[in-house]
Amino acid sequence: MLSIVICSYNRASYITGALSSLYDSNASLQDFEVIFVDNNSTDNSLEIANDWRTNHPLGNFIITSETKQGASYARNTGAKIANGEWLCFMDDDAVAFPDFVQNILKHIHNYPDRVGFGGRIIPKYLPAEPTWMSYYVSSMVGHFHYSETYTAFKNGKYPLESNMIVRKDIYDQVGGFNEALPGVVGTVRIGGEGKALFYSILELGYTIYYDPSIVVHHIVETKKLTSTYLYNVASGMGRGEKTRTLAIGKISYVKKIIEYLIKLGAAIVLGLGYTVKGKPQQFWPIVKFRIDTLKGLIGL
Repeated sequence: MLSIVICSYNRASYITGALSSLYDSNASLQDFEVIFVDNNSTDNSLEIANDWRTNHPLGNFIITSETKQGASYARNTGAKIANGEWLCFMDDDAVAFPDFVQNILKHIHNYPDRVGFGGRIIPKYLPAEPTWMSYYVSSMVGHFHYSETYTAFKNGKYPLESNMIVRKDIYDQVGGFNEALPGVVGTVRIGGEGKALFYSILELGYTIYYDPSIVVHHIVETKKLTSTYLYNVASGMGRGEKTRTLAIGKISYVKKIIEYLIKLGAAIVLGLGYTVKGKPQQFWPIVKFRIDTLKGLIGL
Protein backbone atom coordinates (compact mmCIF):
# COMPACT_ATOMS: atom_id res chain seq x y z
CA MET A 1 0.00 0.00 0.00
CA LEU A 2 0.97 3.62 -0.57
CA SER A 3 0.60 6.07 2.33
CA ILE A 4 0.23 9.73 1.39
CA VAL A 5 1.06 12.13 4.22
CA ILE A 6 -0.20 15.72 4.14
CA CYS A 7 0.84 18.07 6.93
CA SER A 8 -1.05 21.33 7.33
CA TYR A 9 -0.63 24.57 9.21
CA ASN A 10 -3.25 27.32 8.94
CA ARG A 11 -4.29 26.45 5.39
CA ALA A 12 -8.03 26.10 5.94
CA SER A 13 -8.89 27.36 2.46
CA TYR A 14 -6.66 24.80 0.71
CA ILE A 15 -7.40 21.58 2.57
CA THR A 16 -10.46 20.39 0.68
CA GLY A 17 -8.72 20.88 -2.67
CA ALA A 18 -5.77 18.72 -1.64
CA LEU A 19 -7.87 15.96 -0.10
CA SER A 20 -10.47 15.89 -2.87
CA SER A 21 -7.81 15.67 -5.58
CA LEU A 22 -6.72 12.36 -4.05
CA TYR A 23 -10.22 11.12 -3.28
CA ASP A 24 -11.28 11.73 -6.89
CA SER A 25 -8.11 10.35 -8.46
CA ASN A 26 -8.03 7.63 -11.12
CA ALA A 27 -6.63 5.09 -8.66
CA SER A 28 -8.73 2.72 -6.59
CA LEU A 29 -9.33 4.07 -3.09
CA GLN A 30 -8.26 0.67 -1.77
CA ASP A 31 -4.74 1.03 -3.15
CA PHE A 32 -3.66 3.92 -0.94
CA GLU A 33 -4.31 5.73 2.30
CA VAL A 34 -4.09 9.42 3.14
CA ILE A 35 -2.91 10.66 6.52
CA PHE A 36 -3.76 14.31 7.12
CA VAL A 37 -1.79 15.82 10.01
CA ASP A 38 -2.89 19.18 11.35
CA ASN A 39 0.22 20.84 12.75
CA ASN A 40 -1.18 22.89 15.63
CA SER A 41 -3.16 25.24 13.38
CA THR A 42 -4.74 28.31 14.95
CA ASP A 43 -7.47 28.50 12.31
CA ASN A 44 -10.25 25.94 11.72
CA SER A 45 -8.16 23.63 9.54
CA LEU A 46 -8.75 20.56 11.69
CA GLU A 47 -12.50 21.18 11.79
CA ILE A 48 -12.63 21.55 8.01
CA ALA A 49 -10.61 18.35 7.53
CA ASN A 50 -12.94 16.41 9.81
CA ASP A 51 -16.03 17.84 8.07
CA TRP A 52 -14.54 16.88 4.71
CA ARG A 53 -13.99 13.33 5.92
CA THR A 54 -17.59 13.08 7.14
CA ASN A 55 -18.78 14.00 3.67
CA HIS A 56 -16.28 11.68 1.96
CA PRO A 57 -16.58 8.41 3.91
CA LEU A 58 -14.99 6.02 1.42
CA GLY A 59 -11.36 4.96 1.29
CA ASN A 60 -8.62 5.14 3.90
CA PHE A 61 -8.39 8.76 5.04
CA ILE A 62 -7.04 9.42 8.53
CA ILE A 63 -7.32 12.84 10.17
CA THR A 64 -4.94 13.43 13.06
CA SER A 65 -2.84 16.17 14.64
CA GLU A 66 0.65 16.97 15.88
CA THR A 67 0.96 19.79 18.41
CA LYS A 68 4.72 20.22 18.15
CA GLN A 69 5.17 22.99 15.60
CA GLY A 70 7.08 22.26 12.42
CA ALA A 71 6.50 20.31 9.22
CA SER A 72 9.21 17.77 10.06
CA TYR A 73 7.41 16.84 13.29
CA ALA A 74 4.07 16.56 11.48
CA ARG A 75 5.46 14.47 8.61
CA ASN A 76 7.22 12.14 11.04
CA THR A 77 3.99 11.73 12.98
CA GLY A 78 2.15 10.81 9.79
CA ALA A 79 4.86 8.35 8.83
CA LYS A 80 4.71 6.62 12.20
CA ILE A 81 1.06 5.69 11.80
CA ALA A 82 1.32 4.89 8.09
CA ASN A 83 0.45 1.34 7.04
CA GLY A 84 2.04 1.48 3.60
CA GLU A 85 5.37 0.12 2.42
CA TRP A 86 5.83 3.44 0.62
CA LEU A 87 5.45 7.01 1.88
CA CYS A 88 4.43 9.92 -0.31
CA PHE A 89 4.60 13.48 1.02
CA MET A 90 2.35 16.16 -0.44
CA ASP A 91 1.71 19.69 0.83
CA ASP A 92 -1.66 21.02 1.93
CA ASP A 93 -1.65 23.66 -0.81
CA ALA A 94 -1.02 21.09 -3.54
CA VAL A 95 -3.60 19.60 -5.87
CA ALA A 96 -2.75 16.22 -7.33
CA PHE A 97 -3.29 15.51 -11.01
CA PRO A 98 -5.92 12.78 -11.63
CA ASP A 99 -3.24 10.20 -12.48
CA PHE A 100 -0.91 11.22 -9.63
CA VAL A 101 -1.53 8.18 -7.40
CA GLN A 102 -1.84 5.85 -10.38
CA ASN A 103 1.55 6.91 -11.73
CA ILE A 104 3.22 6.52 -8.33
CA LEU A 105 1.89 2.97 -8.07
CA LYS A 106 2.97 2.29 -11.65
CA HIS A 107 6.48 3.52 -10.83
CA ILE A 108 6.69 1.26 -7.77
CA HIS A 109 5.54 -1.71 -9.85
CA ASN A 110 7.87 -1.01 -12.79
CA TYR A 111 10.96 -0.27 -10.68
CA PRO A 112 10.82 -2.52 -7.62
CA ASP A 113 14.49 -1.86 -6.80
CA ARG A 114 14.01 1.90 -6.33
CA VAL A 115 13.92 3.41 -2.83
CA GLY A 116 13.07 7.05 -3.53
CA PHE A 117 11.77 9.31 -6.26
CA GLY A 118 9.87 12.51 -6.87
CA GLY A 119 7.85 14.30 -9.48
CA ARG A 120 6.92 17.61 -11.03
CA ILE A 121 5.40 20.62 -9.24
CA ILE A 122 3.63 23.25 -11.33
CA PRO A 123 2.69 26.57 -9.71
CA LYS A 124 -0.93 27.58 -10.24
CA TYR A 125 -0.92 31.34 -9.78
CA LEU A 126 -4.10 33.02 -8.59
CA PRO A 127 -5.12 35.15 -10.33
CA ALA A 128 -2.01 35.25 -12.59
CA GLU A 129 1.77 34.89 -12.56
CA PRO A 130 3.48 38.13 -11.44
CA THR A 131 5.48 39.95 -14.11
CA TRP A 132 8.55 39.88 -11.86
CA MET A 133 8.52 36.10 -11.56
CA SER A 134 11.28 34.19 -13.35
CA TYR A 135 12.51 30.62 -13.48
CA TYR A 136 15.26 31.41 -10.97
CA VAL A 137 12.83 32.73 -8.36
CA SER A 138 9.96 30.31 -8.97
CA SER A 139 11.55 27.65 -6.75
CA MET A 140 10.43 29.78 -3.79
CA VAL A 141 6.82 29.09 -4.75
CA GLY A 142 7.42 25.40 -5.27
CA HIS A 143 8.06 25.23 -9.00
CA PHE A 144 10.04 22.09 -9.82
CA HIS A 145 10.73 20.29 -13.08
CA TYR A 146 14.06 18.47 -13.24
CA SER A 147 13.79 16.71 -16.60
CA GLU A 148 11.40 16.06 -19.47
CA THR A 149 12.16 12.34 -19.20
CA TYR A 150 12.55 9.77 -16.44
CA THR A 151 16.07 10.02 -15.01
CA ALA A 152 18.24 9.80 -11.91
CA PHE A 153 18.90 12.96 -9.93
CA LYS A 154 22.48 14.16 -10.24
CA ASN A 155 24.75 16.94 -8.94
CA GLY A 156 23.09 17.17 -5.54
CA LYS A 157 19.55 17.63 -6.85
CA TYR A 158 16.62 16.01 -5.06
CA PRO A 159 12.77 15.99 -4.99
CA LEU A 160 10.88 18.76 -3.22
CA GLU A 161 8.70 18.14 -0.18
CA SER A 162 5.38 18.62 -1.96
CA ASN A 163 5.94 15.66 -4.29
CA MET A 164 8.39 13.13 -2.87
CA ILE A 165 8.10 9.38 -2.41
CA VAL A 166 10.34 7.11 -0.33
CA ARG A 167 10.27 3.50 0.75
CA LYS A 168 9.22 3.37 4.40
CA ASP A 169 11.95 1.02 5.59
CA ILE A 170 14.61 3.35 4.15
CA TYR A 171 12.83 6.37 5.63
CA ASP A 172 12.92 4.68 9.03
CA GLN A 173 16.55 3.68 8.56
CA VAL A 174 17.69 7.31 8.14
CA GLY A 175 15.45 8.49 10.98
CA GLY A 176 12.84 10.29 8.91
CA PHE A 177 12.87 14.06 8.62
CA ASN A 178 15.54 15.84 10.63
CA GLU A 179 13.62 17.70 13.33
CA ALA A 180 16.51 20.17 13.70
CA LEU A 181 15.17 21.41 10.35
CA PRO A 182 11.51 21.76 11.35
CA GLY A 183 10.24 24.08 8.63
CA VAL A 184 8.05 26.91 9.94
CA VAL A 185 7.99 27.44 13.70
CA GLY A 186 6.03 30.55 14.58
CA THR A 187 7.40 33.27 12.33
CA VAL A 188 10.79 31.61 11.80
CA ARG A 189 11.49 29.22 8.96
CA ILE A 190 14.33 26.69 9.05
CA GLY A 191 14.04 24.75 5.80
CA GLY A 192 15.92 22.07 3.93
CA GLU A 193 14.30 19.08 5.61
CA GLY A 194 13.66 17.34 2.30
CA LYS A 195 17.22 17.88 1.17
CA ALA A 196 18.59 16.45 4.41
CA LEU A 197 16.34 13.40 4.10
CA PHE A 198 17.45 12.53 0.59
CA TYR A 199 21.10 13.32 1.26
CA SER A 200 20.95 10.77 4.09
CA ILE A 201 19.53 8.21 1.66
CA LEU A 202 22.23 9.01 -0.90
CA GLU A 203 24.87 8.44 1.77
CA LEU A 204 23.59 4.85 2.05
CA GLY A 205 24.56 4.36 -1.58
CA TYR A 206 21.12 4.60 -3.16
CA THR A 207 20.06 6.64 -6.18
CA ILE A 208 17.01 8.95 -6.24
CA TYR A 209 14.93 9.27 -9.40
CA TYR A 210 12.73 11.84 -11.11
CA ASP A 211 9.48 10.86 -12.78
CA PRO A 212 7.85 13.75 -14.69
CA SER A 213 4.56 11.84 -15.00
CA ILE A 214 3.91 12.31 -11.27
CA VAL A 215 2.51 15.83 -11.07
CA VAL A 216 0.86 18.20 -8.61
CA HIS A 217 -0.24 21.79 -8.89
CA HIS A 218 0.99 24.11 -6.16
CA ILE A 219 -1.56 26.83 -5.42
CA VAL A 220 0.07 30.27 -5.22
CA GLU A 221 -2.04 33.29 -4.27
CA THR A 222 0.02 36.14 -5.66
CA LYS A 223 -1.33 38.62 -3.09
CA LYS A 224 0.58 36.65 -0.45
CA LEU A 225 3.92 37.01 -2.24
CA THR A 226 4.97 39.99 -0.14
CA SER A 227 8.58 40.96 0.46
CA THR A 228 8.28 39.62 4.02
CA TYR A 229 6.97 36.25 2.82
CA LEU A 230 9.68 35.89 0.18
CA TYR A 231 12.36 36.88 2.69
CA ASN A 232 11.13 34.24 5.14
CA VAL A 233 11.22 31.55 2.47
CA ALA A 234 14.68 32.48 1.14
CA SER A 235 16.30 33.10 4.52
CA GLY A 236 14.75 29.86 5.76
CA MET A 237 16.64 28.01 3.05
CA GLY A 238 19.84 29.62 4.30
CA ARG A 239 19.10 28.82 7.95
CA GLY A 240 18.48 25.22 7.03
CA GLU A 241 21.79 24.98 5.18
CA LYS A 242 23.56 26.55 8.15
CA THR A 243 22.15 23.90 10.48
CA ARG A 244 22.84 21.06 8.05
CA THR A 245 26.41 22.03 7.14
CA LEU A 246 27.51 22.92 10.68
CA ALA A 247 26.36 19.44 11.74
CA ILE A 248 28.90 18.12 9.21
CA GLY A 249 31.67 20.51 10.24
CA LYS A 250 32.93 24.09 10.01
CA ILE A 251 34.73 23.46 6.72
CA SER A 252 31.44 22.37 5.14
CA TYR A 253 29.79 25.54 6.45
CA VAL A 254 32.54 27.80 5.08
CA LYS A 255 32.29 26.06 1.70
CA LYS A 256 28.55 26.74 1.68
CA ILE A 257 29.15 30.46 2.37
CA ILE A 258 31.56 30.60 -0.57
CA GLU A 259 29.03 28.76 -2.76
CA TYR A 260 26.30 31.26 -1.82
CA LEU A 261 28.58 34.21 -2.60
CA ILE A 262 29.27 32.73 -6.03
CA LYS A 263 25.55 32.23 -6.58
CA LEU A 264 24.93 35.86 -5.62
CA GLY A 265 27.38 36.96 -8.30
CA ALA A 266 25.68 34.67 -10.81
CA ALA A 267 22.29 36.10 -9.83
CA ILE A 268 23.49 39.62 -10.65
CA VAL A 269 24.64 38.44 -14.07
CA LEU A 270 21.32 36.67 -14.68
CA GLY A 271 19.39 39.73 -13.54
CA LEU A 272 21.34 41.96 -15.91
CA GLY A 273 20.56 39.49 -18.67
CA TYR A 274 16.83 39.85 -18.04
CA THR A 275 17.24 43.63 -18.04
CA VAL A 276 18.97 43.56 -21.42
CA LYS A 277 16.11 41.40 -22.73
CA GLY A 278 13.60 44.08 -21.73
CA LYS A 279 12.47 42.51 -18.44
CA PRO A 280 14.05 44.79 -15.82
CA GLN A 281 11.33 43.93 -13.29
CA GLN A 282 12.90 40.46 -12.98
CA PHE A 283 16.35 41.76 -12.00
CA TRP A 284 15.88 42.59 -8.32
CA PRO A 285 13.86 39.52 -7.24
CA ILE A 286 16.63 37.22 -8.50
CA VAL A 287 19.34 39.18 -6.68
CA LYS A 288 17.29 39.62 -3.52
CA PHE A 289 16.60 35.88 -3.39
CA ARG A 290 20.33 35.18 -3.23
CA ILE A 291 20.94 38.00 -0.73
CA ASP A 292 18.22 36.67 1.57
CA THR A 293 19.46 33.07 1.44
CA LEU A 294 22.94 34.35 2.30
CA LYS A 295 21.52 36.34 5.22
CA GLY A 296 19.87 33.21 6.54
CA LEU A 297 23.07 31.23 6.12
CA ILE A 298 25.27 33.67 8.06
CA GLY A 299 22.59 34.54 10.61
CA LEU A 300 21.79 38.15 9.74
